Amino acid sequence: MNVYKLLKLNRKIKNHRIKFLALYLLHKFNKRYLAVNLDPVMACNLRCKMCYFTDQDYVKTLKGQFKEDEINQVAKTIFSRALKLQIGCGTEPTLYKDLVKIVELGKTYGVPYISMTTNANLLTEEKIENLLKAGLNEFTISLHGVTKASYESFMKKASYEKFQNVFNIFAKLKSVYKFKVRINYTFNKDNFYELKDFFQHFNGESFDMLQIRPIQKIGNTEYNDFDLDAIRGDYPELISGIRNACKLHNIILLAPNKIPKTSESNTASLIFDYTFCYVSPSSFWKKGFNWKAQSFNSYSKEIGWSKTLFLNVFKSEKELKSVSNRLNYEVELN
Repeated sequence: MNVYKLLKLNRKIKNHRIKFLALYLLHKFNKRYLAVNLDPVMACNLRCKMCYFTDQDYVKTLKGQFKEDEINQVAKTIFSRALKLQIGCGTEPTLYKDLVKIVELGKTYGVPYISMTTNANLLTEEKIENLLKAGLNEFTISLHGVTKASYESFMKKASYEKFQNVFNIFAKLKSVYKFKVRINYTFNKDNFYELKDFFQHFNGESFDMLQIRPIQKIGNTEYNDFDLDAIRGDYPELISGIRNACKLHNIILLAPNKIPKTSESNTASLIFDYTFCYVSPSSFWKKGFNWKAQSFNSYSKEIGWSKTLFLNVFKSEKELKSVSNRLNYEVELN
C-alpha cells in the first residue's frame, strides 16, 4: 500500500462530503480507515528544544509503558481497523524493549503499512534489521538541524555521528530489504536557511521522503520563537531548490508551497480527527473507551460514531474546521 498516494488523493479531493461518506461506509462495513498512532512507552532519550520533553512539569505527567498482555490486547482491539500503524507519536519508541513484537503483531493482524517515528540515536544495524525482518515498512526520522552544530544544539543529548551512521546503514540495507525512510525536518527561523545545503550533508540514496514542516507550539518548550515572518518571503525560493534536488534523487517531498499563517486552514485536514487514533499507556482513542473490556465496534456503537461520520457529510466546512494546521503540505510524487 502506498500511503503517500492516499495523502495526495486526500489533497486532490476537495469535497469533504465525499470523504466523510467514504469513511462512513468503511466504518459500517468493518473496513480499515484508521491511522493508529501508538506510543508504547512514555519516555524519550533526548531533550529537543522544540519538544515538550523540555517542559519539566509536563514530563512528570508522562509515565508508564505497555506490558506484554496489554500490547496483545491493544492489537486485538484496534489493529484490524488500522490502515496504517505508526509506532512512536510523541515519545521515543526505541526505548521499548518489545518493539519487534509490536511490528509482528501489526503484520499478524494484516496492517498494510507500519512505520516507526524515532530520533534514530538508539538504532543499530542489528535493531534495524530485526525490525525490517518483522515487517516494518518505514522509518520516519526526526531532524531539527542540518549541520552538526545546529543538530546537537536543537536535539540536546543527541549525537550527529550516530545519526549519520544510521543513514549509512539505511543506504547499505536498501540493497537487501524493501523499506522506506522518511525525514521529518521541523524548521524555525534559526535552522531554516541551512536547508539549502541539505543534500551536501545527507545522502539522497539513503532516504525516500522528506517532509519540511514549520515549527508549532506543542507546550512550554525550551525554544519558543514561533514567529516565522522573517523567513516567509524567502521560503518559496529555498523550497524550490529543495524540490529540484528531491526530483533529482527521486525523493517524495512533503512541504507546503508557502509558510501557512496561524489563521489559515485547509480542507485536507477536515477528516484528520476522524481517522486519527492515538494509543498510549494512558490514552486510547476516545475518552471513556474501556479498551480492555470493550471492542472497538461496541464502543463505536455506544457513542454513535457511525452517525457522527454520516452527519458530517451534511455539515459545512466551517462547522468541521476543528483542526486547521494538519496535513498542510503538498505531496510531490516523482
